[in-house]
Amino acid sequence: MDVNRLSYEDALARKLSFTPAVVILGARQIGKTTLAQNYAKATGESYQYFDLENPEDREKIGDNPVSFFDYFKDQLVILDEVQVMPELYNALRSIIDKDKRFGRFILLGSVSPQLVAGVSESLAGRISFLDLSQFTLSEVSGDFDQQSHWIKGGFPIPFLSKTTEQSFDWMESFIRTYVERDLNILFDRSFNPVLSRRLWNMLANQQGALLNLNNLSKSLGVTAPVVKTYIEYMEGAFLIHRLLPWHNNKNKRLVKSPKIYIRDTGILHYFHKIKTYDELHVDPIIGASWESYVFEQVLFHKPSNTELYFYRTHNQAEIDLMLIENGKPIIAMEIKLSNSPSLSRGFYTSCEDLGIEKRYVITPHSDTYPKANGVMVINIKEFLKILKE
Repeated sequence: MDVNRLSYEDALARKLSFTPAVVILGARQIGKTTLAQNYAKATGESYQYFDLENPEDREKIGDNPVSFFDYFKDQLVILDEVQVMPELYNALRSIIDKDKRFGRFILLGSVSPQLVAGVSESLAGRISFLDLSQFTLSEVSGDFDQQSHWIKGGFPIPFLSKTTEQSFDWMESFIRTYVERDLNILFDRSFNPVLSRRLWNMLANQQGALLNLNNLSKSLGVTAPVVKTYIEYMEGAFLIHRLLPWHNNKNKRLVKSPKIYIRDTGILHYFHKIKTYDELHVDPIIGASWESYVFEQVLFHKPSNTELYFYRTHNQAEIDLMLIENGKPIIAMEIKLSNSPSLSRGFYTSCEDLGIEKRYVITPHSDTYPKANGVMVINIKEFLKILKE
Protein backbone atom coordinates (compact mmCIF):
# COMPACT_ATOMS: atom_id res chain seq x y z
CA MET A 1 0.00 0.00 0.00
CA ASP A 2 1.33 3.41 -0.96
CA VAL A 3 0.67 6.80 0.60
CA ASN A 4 1.89 9.59 -1.62
CA ARG A 5 2.55 12.80 0.33
CA LEU A 6 4.59 14.39 -2.45
CA SER A 7 2.15 17.27 -2.75
CA TYR A 8 2.93 18.30 0.83
CA GLU A 9 6.66 17.76 0.36
CA ASP A 10 6.53 19.95 -2.74
CA ALA A 11 4.50 22.60 -0.92
CA LEU A 12 6.97 22.63 1.98
CA ALA A 13 9.94 22.96 -0.36
CA ARG A 14 8.22 25.77 -2.24
CA LYS A 15 7.39 27.72 0.91
CA LEU A 16 10.90 27.33 2.31
CA SER A 17 12.28 28.69 -0.95
CA PHE A 18 10.85 32.14 -0.29
CA THR A 19 10.47 32.47 3.49
CA PRO A 20 12.85 32.00 6.44
CA ALA A 21 10.44 29.77 8.41
CA VAL A 22 7.45 27.53 7.73
CA VAL A 23 4.92 26.45 10.35
CA ILE A 24 3.41 23.00 9.69
CA LEU A 25 0.07 22.71 11.49
CA GLY A 26 -1.99 19.59 12.12
CA ALA A 27 -3.34 17.21 14.73
CA ARG A 28 -1.15 15.05 16.91
CA GLN A 29 0.29 11.95 15.18
CA ILE A 30 -0.72 13.20 11.75
CA GLY A 31 2.78 12.99 10.29
CA LYS A 32 4.21 16.50 10.77
CA THR A 33 7.56 15.29 12.11
CA THR A 34 7.87 12.68 9.36
CA LEU A 35 7.15 15.30 6.69
CA ALA A 36 9.73 17.73 8.05
CA GLN A 37 12.44 15.13 8.49
CA ASN A 38 11.79 13.57 5.08
CA TYR A 39 12.23 17.01 3.54
CA ALA A 40 15.47 17.58 5.45
CA LYS A 41 16.86 14.18 4.45
CA ALA A 42 15.90 14.72 0.82
CA THR A 43 17.97 17.92 0.67
CA GLY A 44 21.06 15.96 1.72
CA GLU A 45 22.04 18.74 4.12
CA SER A 46 22.48 18.41 7.88
CA TYR A 47 19.67 19.47 10.18
CA GLN A 48 18.87 19.73 13.87
CA TYR A 49 15.65 18.45 15.44
CA PHE A 50 14.32 19.57 18.83
CA ASP A 51 11.14 18.35 20.52
CA LEU A 52 10.01 21.18 22.77
CA GLU A 53 7.86 18.82 24.85
CA ASN A 54 11.10 17.08 25.82
CA PRO A 55 12.54 18.75 28.96
CA GLU A 56 16.08 17.95 27.81
CA ASP A 57 15.59 19.84 24.55
CA ARG A 58 14.02 22.79 26.36
CA GLU A 59 16.99 22.76 28.72
CA LYS A 60 19.41 22.83 25.79
CA ILE A 61 17.79 25.92 24.34
CA GLY A 62 17.93 27.48 27.80
CA ASP A 63 17.67 31.15 28.63
CA ASN A 64 19.50 32.43 25.56
CA PRO A 65 17.90 30.91 22.45
CA VAL A 66 19.45 33.55 20.20
CA SER A 67 22.97 32.31 20.94
CA PHE A 68 21.82 28.69 20.88
CA PHE A 69 20.32 28.89 17.40
CA ASP A 70 23.18 31.05 16.13
CA TYR A 71 25.40 28.02 16.73
CA PHE A 72 23.28 26.12 14.17
CA LYS A 73 22.94 29.01 11.74
CA ASP A 74 24.24 26.97 8.81
CA GLN A 75 21.80 24.09 9.39
CA LEU A 76 18.08 23.66 9.03
CA VAL A 77 16.43 23.69 12.48
CA ILE A 78 13.19 21.76 13.13
CA LEU A 79 11.27 22.75 16.27
CA ASP A 80 8.50 20.30 17.20
CA GLU A 81 5.42 21.32 19.26
CA VAL A 82 6.54 24.94 19.14
CA GLN A 83 3.42 26.16 20.98
CA VAL A 84 4.93 24.76 24.20
CA MET A 85 7.50 27.60 24.22
CA PRO A 86 5.73 30.73 22.93
CA GLU A 87 8.59 32.79 24.38
CA LEU A 88 10.67 31.55 21.43
CA TYR A 89 8.69 33.64 18.94
CA ASN A 90 10.39 36.92 19.83
CA ALA A 91 13.79 35.21 19.80
CA LEU A 92 13.11 33.76 16.37
CA ARG A 93 12.06 37.17 15.12
CA SER A 94 15.38 38.62 16.25
CA ILE A 95 17.34 35.74 14.72
CA ILE A 96 15.54 35.98 11.38
CA ASP A 97 15.83 39.76 11.23
CA LYS A 98 19.61 39.48 11.57
CA ASP A 99 19.84 36.78 8.91
CA LYS A 100 16.93 36.67 6.45
CA ARG A 101 18.08 33.63 4.49
CA PHE A 102 15.21 31.47 3.34
CA GLY A 103 14.55 27.96 4.61
CA ARG A 104 16.17 28.23 8.04
CA PHE A 105 13.42 26.96 10.34
CA ILE A 106 10.55 24.47 10.26
CA LEU A 107 8.16 24.87 13.17
CA LEU A 108 5.66 22.11 13.96
CA GLY A 109 2.47 22.86 15.88
CA SER A 110 -0.54 20.87 17.05
CA VAL A 111 -2.83 23.85 17.59
CA SER A 112 -4.24 26.35 15.14
CA PRO A 113 -2.37 29.67 14.81
CA GLN A 114 -5.33 31.58 16.24
CA LEU A 115 -4.74 29.84 19.58
CA VAL A 116 -0.95 30.08 19.59
CA ALA A 117 -0.49 33.36 21.40
CA GLY A 118 1.68 35.79 19.50
CA VAL A 119 2.91 33.56 16.66
CA SER A 120 1.30 35.56 13.87
CA GLU A 121 2.12 38.91 15.47
CA SER A 122 5.70 38.11 16.46
CA LEU A 123 6.68 36.47 13.17
CA ALA A 124 4.51 38.39 10.72
CA GLY A 125 6.20 38.60 7.33
CA ARG A 126 8.78 36.02 8.33
CA ILE A 127 6.75 32.81 8.21
CA SER A 128 4.27 30.94 6.07
CA PHE A 129 1.83 28.22 7.12
CA LEU A 130 1.26 24.72 5.79
CA ASP A 131 -1.80 22.80 6.99
CA LEU A 132 -1.22 19.05 7.08
CA SER A 133 -4.27 16.81 6.85
CA GLN A 134 -4.85 13.16 7.62
CA PHE A 135 -4.16 10.90 4.66
CA THR A 136 -6.57 12.07 1.96
CA LEU A 137 -8.31 9.93 -0.63
CA SER A 138 -6.07 11.15 -3.44
CA GLU A 139 -2.95 10.13 -1.46
CA VAL A 140 -3.81 6.48 -0.86
CA SER A 141 -3.59 3.69 -3.38
CA GLY A 142 -2.67 0.04 -3.69
CA ASP A 143 -4.25 -2.39 -1.24
CA PHE A 144 -6.59 0.14 0.35
CA ASP A 145 -9.61 1.46 -1.47
CA GLN A 146 -11.97 4.33 -0.80
CA GLN A 147 -14.20 2.19 1.42
CA SER A 148 -11.28 1.24 3.68
CA HIS A 149 -10.16 4.84 3.86
CA TRP A 150 -13.67 5.96 4.81
CA ILE A 151 -13.97 3.29 7.53
CA LYS A 152 -10.47 3.65 9.03
CA GLY A 153 -10.01 7.38 8.62
CA GLY A 154 -6.77 9.11 7.69
CA PHE A 155 -4.55 8.99 10.77
CA PRO A 156 -1.41 7.14 9.63
CA ILE A 157 -1.10 4.43 12.29
CA PRO A 158 -4.71 3.13 12.32
CA PHE A 159 -4.97 3.49 8.56
CA LEU A 160 -1.89 1.33 8.06
CA SER A 161 -2.87 -1.16 10.77
CA LYS A 162 -3.24 -4.72 9.53
CA THR A 163 -6.21 -5.54 11.79
CA THR A 164 -9.24 -3.73 13.10
CA GLU A 165 -8.17 -4.58 16.65
CA GLN A 166 -4.86 -2.78 16.16
CA SER A 167 -6.69 0.22 14.74
CA PHE A 168 -9.17 0.34 17.63
CA ASP A 169 -6.39 -0.07 20.21
CA TRP A 170 -4.65 2.97 18.71
CA MET A 171 -7.90 4.97 18.71
CA GLU A 172 -8.54 4.23 22.39
CA SER A 173 -4.99 5.20 23.34
CA PHE A 174 -5.14 8.35 21.19
CA ILE A 175 -8.44 9.53 22.66
CA ARG A 176 -7.44 8.75 26.24
CA THR A 177 -4.10 10.52 25.86
CA TYR A 178 -5.76 13.57 24.30
CA VAL A 179 -8.38 14.02 27.02
CA GLU A 180 -6.13 13.10 29.95
CA ARG A 181 -2.91 14.84 28.92
CA ASP A 182 -2.58 16.47 25.51
CA LEU A 183 -5.30 19.12 25.72
CA ASN A 184 -3.80 20.34 29.00
CA ILE A 185 -0.30 20.47 27.50
CA LEU A 186 -1.33 22.05 24.21
CA PHE A 187 -3.30 24.88 25.77
CA ASP A 188 -1.59 25.20 29.16
CA ARG A 189 -4.79 24.91 31.15
CA SER A 190 -6.73 22.33 33.12
CA PHE A 191 -9.34 20.30 31.26
CA ASN A 192 -11.65 17.81 32.95
CA PRO A 193 -10.85 14.53 31.15
CA VAL A 194 -14.24 12.96 31.95
CA LEU A 195 -16.06 16.01 30.58
CA SER A 196 -13.81 16.13 27.50
CA ARG A 197 -14.46 12.52 26.63
CA ARG A 198 -18.22 12.74 27.28
CA LEU A 199 -18.43 15.82 25.07
CA TRP A 200 -16.42 14.15 22.30
CA ASN A 201 -18.72 11.14 22.45
CA MET A 202 -21.86 13.32 22.38
CA LEU A 203 -20.57 15.20 19.34
CA ALA A 204 -20.01 11.85 17.62
CA ASN A 205 -23.70 11.16 18.11
CA GLN A 206 -24.61 14.55 16.61
CA GLN A 207 -22.30 14.34 13.59
CA GLY A 208 -23.34 16.85 10.93
CA ALA A 209 -26.14 18.29 13.08
CA LEU A 210 -26.60 21.92 14.07
CA LEU A 211 -24.60 22.73 17.17
CA ASN A 212 -26.86 23.36 20.19
CA LEU A 213 -24.76 24.48 23.16
CA ASN A 214 -27.73 24.63 25.53
CA ASN A 215 -28.71 21.02 24.93
CA LEU A 216 -25.13 19.87 25.33
CA SER A 217 -24.67 21.86 28.53
CA LYS A 218 -27.83 20.39 30.07
CA SER A 219 -26.73 16.85 29.24
CA LEU A 220 -23.24 17.44 30.61
CA GLY A 221 -24.34 19.37 33.69
CA VAL A 222 -22.19 22.42 32.96
CA THR A 223 -22.87 25.88 31.57
CA ALA A 224 -23.08 26.64 27.85
CA PRO A 225 -19.97 28.90 28.03
CA VAL A 226 -17.98 25.97 29.43
CA VAL A 227 -19.11 23.72 26.56
CA LYS A 228 -18.28 26.48 24.07
CA THR A 229 -14.76 26.77 25.51
CA TYR A 230 -14.14 23.03 25.28
CA ILE A 231 -15.39 22.96 21.69
CA GLU A 232 -13.18 25.90 20.70
CA TYR A 233 -10.10 24.20 22.07
CA MET A 234 -10.98 20.83 20.52
CA GLU A 235 -11.37 22.62 17.21
CA GLY A 236 -8.04 24.37 17.74
CA ALA A 237 -6.46 20.93 18.19
CA PHE A 238 -7.88 19.82 14.80
CA LEU A 239 -10.20 17.25 16.40
CA ILE A 240 -13.53 18.74 15.33
CA HIS A 241 -14.77 21.33 12.85
CA ARG A 242 -17.59 23.84 13.01
CA LEU A 243 -18.94 24.45 9.50
CA LEU A 244 -20.48 27.91 9.42
CA PRO A 245 -23.74 28.81 7.65
CA TRP A 246 -23.77 31.26 4.75
CA HIS A 247 -25.66 34.44 5.66
CA ASN A 248 -25.38 36.70 2.65
CA ASN A 249 -29.07 36.65 1.77
CA LYS A 250 -31.11 39.37 3.46
CA ASN A 251 -34.46 38.24 2.08
CA LYS A 252 -34.44 34.84 3.79
CA ARG A 253 -34.72 33.68 7.39
CA LEU A 254 -31.55 31.65 7.66
CA VAL A 255 -30.19 29.17 10.16
CA LYS A 256 -27.34 30.78 12.11
CA SER A 257 -25.95 27.82 14.09
CA PRO A 258 -22.90 25.98 12.72
CA LYS A 259 -22.86 22.29 11.90
CA ILE A 260 -20.47 20.18 13.94
CA TYR A 261 -18.21 17.41 12.64
CA ILE A 262 -15.64 15.09 14.17
CA ARG A 263 -13.01 15.52 11.51
CA ASP A 264 -11.67 11.98 11.18
CA THR A 265 -14.21 9.32 10.24
CA GLY A 266 -12.06 6.63 11.85
CA ILE A 267 -12.47 8.33 15.23
CA LEU A 268 -16.17 8.86 14.52
CA HIS A 269 -16.60 5.15 13.81
CA TYR A 270 -14.62 4.25 16.93
CA PHE A 271 -17.12 6.12 19.09
CA HIS A 272 -19.92 4.20 17.36
CA LYS A 273 -18.02 0.89 17.67
CA ILE A 274 -18.17 0.41 13.90
CA LYS A 275 -15.37 -1.81 12.57
CA THR A 276 -16.52 -2.82 9.08
CA TYR A 277 -18.47 -1.43 6.16
CA ASP A 278 -21.20 -3.99 6.80
CA GLU A 279 -21.65 -2.57 10.29
CA LEU A 280 -21.61 1.00 8.98
CA HIS A 281 -24.10 0.14 6.24
CA VAL A 282 -26.81 -0.71 8.79
CA ASP A 283 -25.97 2.04 11.29
CA PRO A 284 -28.03 5.27 11.31
CA ILE A 285 -24.81 7.29 11.37
CA ILE A 286 -23.88 6.29 7.80
CA GLY A 287 -25.40 9.37 6.12
CA ALA A 288 -23.68 11.81 8.48
CA SER A 289 -20.47 9.80 8.20
CA TRP A 290 -20.46 10.03 4.40
CA GLU A 291 -21.24 13.76 4.56
CA SER A 292 -18.31 14.38 6.93
CA TYR A 293 -16.00 12.21 4.83
CA VAL A 294 -16.79 14.23 1.71
CA PHE A 295 -16.47 17.50 3.61
CA GLU A 296 -12.99 16.61 4.88
CA GLN A 297 -11.79 15.57 1.41
CA VAL A 298 -13.16 18.76 -0.16
CA LEU A 299 -11.64 20.87 2.63
CA PHE A 300 -8.11 19.76 1.75
CA HIS A 301 -8.52 19.77 -2.03
CA LYS A 302 -10.25 23.12 -2.48
CA PRO A 303 -8.34 26.11 -3.89
CA SER A 304 -6.60 28.10 -1.17
CA ASN A 305 -8.49 31.30 -2.02
CA THR A 306 -11.90 29.71 -1.34
CA GLU A 307 -13.92 28.86 1.77
CA LEU A 308 -16.59 26.31 2.64
CA TYR A 309 -20.04 26.99 4.11
CA PHE A 310 -23.44 25.34 4.22
CA TYR A 311 -26.78 27.02 3.54
CA ARG A 312 -30.14 26.42 5.21
CA THR A 313 -33.30 28.45 5.59
CA HIS A 314 -35.89 28.05 8.33
CA ASN A 315 -38.12 26.50 5.67
CA GLN A 316 -35.52 23.69 5.37
CA ALA A 317 -34.26 24.70 1.92
CA GLU A 318 -30.65 23.57 2.08
CA ILE A 319 -27.31 23.17 0.34
CA ASP A 320 -25.01 20.71 2.14
CA LEU A 321 -21.79 22.43 1.12
CA MET A 322 -20.89 25.55 -0.86
CA LEU A 323 -17.59 26.80 -2.20
CA ILE A 324 -17.24 30.56 -1.73
CA GLU A 325 -14.82 32.71 -3.73
CA ASN A 326 -14.45 36.46 -3.16
CA GLY A 327 -17.65 36.51 -1.11
CA LYS A 328 -19.70 34.75 -3.80
CA PRO A 329 -20.99 31.15 -3.84
CA ILE A 330 -19.62 29.46 -6.97
CA ILE A 331 -20.26 25.73 -6.41
CA ALA A 332 -23.17 24.00 -4.67
CA MET A 333 -22.62 20.46 -3.41
CA GLU A 334 -25.28 18.02 -2.28
CA ILE A 335 -23.86 14.91 -0.63
CA LYS A 336 -25.75 11.65 -1.18
CA LEU A 337 -25.12 7.98 -0.41
CA SER A 338 -27.17 6.75 -3.35
CA ASN A 339 -25.49 6.48 -6.74
CA SER A 340 -28.83 7.43 -8.31
CA PRO A 341 -29.89 10.24 -5.98
CA SER A 342 -33.00 12.36 -5.89
CA LEU A 343 -32.91 16.00 -4.83
CA SER A 344 -35.33 18.14 -2.87
CA ARG A 345 -36.96 21.20 -4.35
CA GLY A 346 -35.16 23.22 -1.67
CA PHE A 347 -31.77 22.51 -3.21
CA TYR A 348 -32.84 23.85 -6.61
CA THR A 349 -34.53 26.87 -5.01
CA SER A 350 -31.46 27.69 -2.95
CA CYS A 351 -29.18 27.48 -5.99
CA GLU A 352 -31.48 29.85 -7.89
CA ASP A 353 -31.69 32.28 -4.96
CA LEU A 354 -27.91 32.40 -4.64
CA GLY A 355 -27.19 32.42 -8.38
CA ILE A 356 -25.05 29.26 -8.30
CA GLU A 357 -24.62 27.75 -11.74
CA LYS A 358 -22.22 24.90 -10.88
CA ARG A 359 -24.26 22.27 -9.05
CA TYR A 360 -23.00 18.83 -8.07
CA VAL A 361 -24.35 15.79 -6.28
CA ILE A 362 -21.41 13.90 -4.78
CA THR A 363 -21.82 10.15 -4.39
CA PRO A 364 -19.54 7.24 -3.41
CA HIS A 365 -19.24 5.46 -6.76
CA SER A 366 -21.68 6.75 -9.39
CA ASP A 367 -20.90 7.47 -13.00
CA THR A 368 -20.86 11.12 -14.01
CA TYR A 369 -24.13 12.17 -15.60
CA PRO A 370 -26.41 15.24 -15.74
CA LYS A 371 -29.74 15.74 -13.99
CA ALA A 372 -32.30 18.49 -14.43
CA ASN A 373 -31.63 22.17 -13.81
CA GLY A 374 -27.90 22.05 -14.45
CA VAL A 375 -27.08 19.47 -11.76
CA MET A 376 -24.27 16.99 -12.34
CA VAL A 377 -24.07 13.68 -10.46
CA ILE A 378 -20.46 12.67 -9.82
CA ASN A 379 -18.47 10.36 -7.54
CA ILE A 380 -16.09 11.76 -4.96
CA LYS A 381 -12.87 10.80 -6.78
CA GLU A 382 -13.93 12.51 -10.00
CA PHE A 383 -15.16 15.58 -8.14
CA LEU A 384 -11.82 16.00 -6.36
CA LYS A 385 -10.12 15.99 -9.77
CA ILE A 386 -12.40 18.81 -10.90
CA LEU A 387 -11.72 20.71 -7.69
CA LYS A 388 -7.96 20.50 -8.25
CA GLU A 389 -8.36 21.87 -11.74
